[in-house]
Amino acid sequence: MEGFDEEIESILYMCREVSVFKIPPLKKNEGHRAQEWGDLGNPLWKGRLRIIERGAGVNLMFEDPNTGKVFAKAPYDPAKPSVEGVLDSSRYFVVRVEDADRKAYIGMGFLERSDSFDFNVALQDYTKRWRARMNPPEAEAEKPSPHLPAGPKKDYSLKDGQTFSISIPGKTKSTQPKGVSDLFGSGSSNSGGGGGGAFPLLPPPPGR
Repeated sequence: MEGFDEEIESILYMCREVSVFKIPPLKKNEGHRAQEWGDLGNPLWKGRLRIIERGAGVNLMFEDPNTGKVFAKAPYDPAKPSVEGVLDSSRYFVVRVEDADRKAYIGMGFLERSDSFDFNVALQDYTKRWRARMNPPEAEAEKPSPHLPAGPKKDYSLKDGQTFSISIPGKTKSTQPKGVSDLFGSGSSNSGGGGGGAFPLLPPPPGR
């Protein structure tokens, strides 16, 4: 059964008719515009488009709807997308097709905007699955959180029998150290002028 999964094909999208155009070279610092492709009513080729996932790869297949003969193939890699929208329409795209060692850019157009919308959704859904496969949640869970201290936690609590007192400028220093119960307001009355100056210190935040 080894390699069986590589033989399974999934059709992610299919459009029965798309148009293919020869496009001019891209002008420097400018995007593609369908209006610059000449007569859009007279395409270079018409046929079927299928997005096929096979194993770990996805291809855009331009095929004759009657014979299945491949006119062009465009491998799709989310890390280096081979599909780009034009600036002046939502129905036209530029696609990088490959044949052996050759690469070329063609224009592609849909008859209906709903077809181009479904085309975009299919590529986006595949890209989400691809990213989840490249960055699985298990790998993220194993990473230490950057918000938690790396070292062991320190114990800043007072031990039994430990006492301390602090003085605030302008207050009379207490001659009698306060115990833990007094610091946390046990309800006992304070005697002496400096009793109001003692309060608990919070431990410093970890990792700072």
